[in-house]
Formats: sequence, C-alpha cells, structure tokens
Amino acid sequence: MKHLDVSLIICYVLLGVIGVIMVYSASMVSASKGSLTNGVPVAANYFMKRQFLFFIMGFLVILFISMFININAIKNVEIQKFIVLSTLALLLLTILVGKEVNGSKNWISLGIFSIQSSEFLKLASIFYLSYIIDKFLALKKDYKLRHLIPPLGVLGLGLLLVLMQGDLGGTLLTVAIIGSILLYSEIKNKIKLQILSFTAIPMLLYICYTLIFDSKNLYRLKRIQVVLDPFKYENGDGYQLTSALTSIANGGLFGKGLGNGILKRGYLPEPHTDFIFTVISEETGLIGVLFVLAIYGFILFKGLVYANRTENHFYKLICVGVVSYLFMQVFINLAGISGLIPLTGVTLPMLSYGGSSIMSVSLALGAMIAVIRKIKQEQITK
Repeated sequence: MKHLDVSLIICYVLLGVIGVIMVYSASMVSASKGSLTNGVPVAANYFMKRQFLFFIMGFLVILFISMFININAIKNVEIQKFIVLSTLALLLLTILVGKEVNGSKNWISLGIFSIQSSEFLKLASIFYLSYIIDKFLALKKDYKLRHLIPPLGVLGLGLLLVLMQGDLGGTLLTVAIIGSILLYSEIKNKIKLQILSFTAIPMLLYICYTLIFDSKNLYRLKRIQVVLDPFKYENGDGYQLTSALTSIANGGLFGKGLGNGILKRGYLPEPHTDFIFTVISEETGLIGVLFVLAIYGFILFKGLVYANRTENHFYKLICVGVVSYLFMQVFINLAGISGLIPLTGVTLPMLSYGGSSIMSVSLALGAMIAVIRKIKQEQITK
C-alpha cells in the first residue's frame, strides 16, 4: 500500500462510475423497447446492471494486481508461453465457433456473457513484446533483425487471426500498440526502420485489397466516402455519423442534462457501445467532455512520467504499452464519431458497454500500477 499510486485507481473508479451512469442513460429507452435485444423488451436498467457488475469485477482485478502481484513474474518463460499460446488458442477458437456481431466474427458466447478475444491480443502484445525487447537488450550486444523476426512473427500470427475474424479496427489498434512499443524502445533505429519496411508493405496491400477488390468489405470503402462528405449520405450510409455529429452539437456548453438526450432514442443504433461519447456530449456538454478527457489525459501523463523515471526497459515498455493502448483506443473512437476517420467499431475504454473491454483495461492498468509500485520502490532504495 505504501507505494501504491492511488490517483490512478481513483481515475479508474471515476471512469467506471461515469460509464455505468452513461450506459444507463444511453440504453434505458432502447432496452425497454427491445431494440438492443433482438426485439425482446427488457428492463430499462438491464445494461446498466451488467455494466455495474463488469465494473466491480474489473475493480477487484485492478486492486489485486496493483497491490499483490509482482510484475516481474511476467518475465517467467513459462508464464510468457501461457500468455501467448492461450491468446492464440482463444483467437483460433473464435474463428471456429465464434458468433458474428456487426460483420465481425470475434465473439465467443459463454451463455450469460460473451468474450471478445481480440481484446486479449492487445494485452498479450504488451507483455510479450516488453519481455522480448528487455531480454534482447540485456543479453545480446550485437542483435540483428533476424533475432526479432520469430517473436514478431508470433504477434503477426495473432494479428492475422484477428483479421480473419473481420475485425480490421482491432487489428489496426493492436498494430499501433506494437508500433508504439517498438518506437519507444532502445533497439537500434536501423532495426526499427527495417521492421517498419517489411510490415508496412503487406498491411498496405491488405488495406487496398479489402477496400477495392473484396466485395464482402465494400462497406469499408463506403465509410471512407461518408467521412469525406457525411451529410451527402445522411439518409443512407452516413446516417450513423450524421446522427453522432448532431448529437455532439446538441450538447453545447452544459448539455441537456442526464437522461435528456434525444439522439439516443432510436436515432443512434447502439448508443451504449461505440457511440457512448455522443450521449455524454449531448447530455453533459463541453464541460462533461473536457472532464472525461482530463481523466484519460491524467492516466496517460502518469504512465509516461514513470516510463521516463526508470532505467528498467521492461518497466518502461509496460508503461508505454498500456498508455498507447488507452490513447489509441480513445483517439480512434473519438476520431471516428467526430468524422476525422472512418468508423471502426472501436469502443471507448471503461465508458462503452462491454465486459471484455473493461476486463482488458483493468488488467492493463493494474499491470501499469504494479510497475509504478516497483519503480517507486527502486527510487527509495537508490
């Protein structure tokens, strides 16, 4: 407890509480009409109660990890094998028996709830890449690109499995996390450029193929067209984006008040997930938006500060990996609903409805807080 960074846990709790409140506000009307549950009406607080349960579970996880787990245990070879192999197995299982939601087959149903397997590839990428780079920097004085190809190939296999599920947004987000860790690391710049060159080409080829030639994914090309001129397609493919923009504009400075949003009442298809920020904007206004962004910003600031306070490469890269995870997910979600980039289906951490996302964020933040505890202990013993 002595070296625990309580401020980050407070930020987690604030985001979790806001998420529970806003999920209730966003879903209460649609839930009672059955529009979010395949036409079957449920209680207005149905999604709120489940979100609250996810939040409590996540809170217990983050407390346990940050207070009792020795983060250096992740550097154990057997634990690394378990993390990587179980993640790959879960991704493969999803392809075989998963259910399709909104065009992506990336969910495994466990009866009362479902697991989104791609969420756990983000965590595995952070832990595995941090471990591998720390190991290479410590043991190999003259390492070359070929030494990093096998571990990067393992992560590449995971990305391929996510692509096979149809989750391009999740794939690009995980690539951004991996890229951030590599760029921040102290491996040679020459090797960084080599990695960039041999990974960028296949990614660009795939994106061009899926946008131009793959008829199953023509909706992605339409999303790009919508971003360029959303109100031109207001009554068609641009309906979601124009509704989101209208909702954001309606909020003004102070918002319309909790529960008083209009666009969530049947205009936005799933306001409690991808579009939760539009409901926050409409009901709490610019003041509420800035408050939420300030919480995210504080978490990012703290992570980068501690990454730069330690000489331990493993600790540095864990912090940077978690920070890039949160930053990129927030950026992609907000950029999508504000029309800066095409909509991707990426949710907003701790605010959007979903147990897999909350558990993934809880594990990530718990790991970063555990790292910060170690960094503080190191500074005292110096």
